[in-house]
Formats: sequence, C-alpha cells, structure tokens
Amino acid sequence: MNITIISAVLPVVILLFFIYRKDKLQPEPMGKLIWTFFVGCLSVVPASMMELLLSIFTPSDSVAGGLFTGYVVAGFSEELCKLLLLLWVIWKSPHFDEYFDGIVYAVFLSLGFACVENIMYVVTNDDPMMVATTRGLLAVPAHFLFAVIMGYHLALAKFDLPKRRSHLWHALIYPVLLHGTYDALLMVSDGLTKGGGDEATIGTALAGVLIVVFLVFDVLMWRWGIKRIKRMQERSKEQNFDRMHPFDNFKWDIL
Repeated sequence: MNITIISAVLPVVILLFFIYRKDKLQPEPMGKLIWTFFVGCLSVVPASMMELLLSIFTPSDSVAGGLFTGYVVAGFSEELCKLLLLLWVIWKSPHFDEYFDGIVYAVFLSLGFACVENIMYVVTNDDPMMVATTRGLLAVPAHFLFAVIMGYHLALAKFDLPKRRSHLWHALIYPVLLHGTYDALLMVSDGLTKGGGDEATIGTALAGVLIVVFLVFDVLMWRWGIKRIKRMQERSKEQNFDRMHPFDNFKWDIL
C-alpha cells in the first residue's frame, strides 16, 4: 500500500478508533462493525448514481449552482443513502440495544463512505498529498460529524417511541442541512472567485468572508457533535443502570 492510499485512509482509521474507544459500556461486536463499515463503502455506488442524476438540474449560475450542488446533489443524495443503508443494517439488530450504539454504527457506516470517497479524490488528483491533507483535516471529520448527528437522532427514534417519526426525519434532515451548508460554503466561495474585472475583486472579497464563515461553522459543528456524543454516553449509562436495578425507581405505596 503506497503512501497516497495510507494518507487517504489514516484519518478514517483515527476517527473509527476514537468513536470505538468512546463505547465503553457494551462495546459492539467487531464483526458487526466491520460489516457496517463495508456497507458504508458500498453506499458510494447508489449515492454517486443519485448525484449524477440530480446534477443534470444544476443551475448555471455559480451561486445557485453551488447551493443546489451542496444541499441537493451532495447533501441529500449522500445522507439519504447512508441513512437507508444504516436502517437496513442495524434497526432490527439485537446489538442496537443502547443509545450510544446509534452513533457508533452511524459513524462506522459514514466513514466507510468517506474512506472510499477520499481514496477516489486522492488517487485522481495531480497533488494527492495536498488533497489528502486538506480532506483529512476537513472532509473526513465532516462525514464523522454528520454521522454523529444522524446516529444521535436514530437512537432517539429507536428508544423514544412517542416521537419516533419526528426523530427519524431529524436523522435525515439535520445531516443534510449540515452537509449542504458545509459543501455550499466552499462551492459558492469558489464560484465567486471566477470572473474578471471588478466582479472578480468583489467576488474574491465575498469568498474570503464565506471561508471565515465556513471555519466558524466547522468549529460549531465539532462543538455540537461532541456534546451529542457525551449526551448519548450519559443516556446509555442511565439505560444500563435501569436494566441492572429495575426496582430502584419503583415507588412502594403502603396503605
């Protein structure tokens, strides 16, 4: 395996190890995690087909085109395929038995997708190490964070029965919005720099503002994601405590 492939895969491995180590109460079986990751790798195929189909409708205007590509072509296609395959893999699995499992499985599947996507970008680019570095710092962690939000709401849908439908919708809508915003900020800023004369100068200035917004957005995504990881860890602790001590919350009424 050459250095190019290693550089594309390494950030995926680091994030997989990070989330696996967070699952301390009842670690998931490695075989199930590997299968989930493999399904995530395969999810690139249907997502790419959807993207090709939807890209036909991309507006010619650079700003409108960037927004459409970010939210619809990339965000909607990729997150929908991930969610549908994730539901197929784990929804009825006996291993999906605590809140934090939703995040773990969502991350493994999403990083399977990110791994294949990253390799494709790196090996087809003229400057593979530059692409590997930037994507390793930004794109791969972004897929990780989209998955954290998806898994968070999928776990709520699994165990919070009265609000199951709304949580399932949130498991799709929030990752699509995050993914779309992430891509659209980069695509629109790139489109603004193209042109000539005064328009190019104004466009470059606006693109600079969007890059600052993108960096702030990325930091906020990390804060949001880490909070939800901690919240699901706490819910899993409470869930396991209730199973081990079912009578602690029982109220005895003596007449």
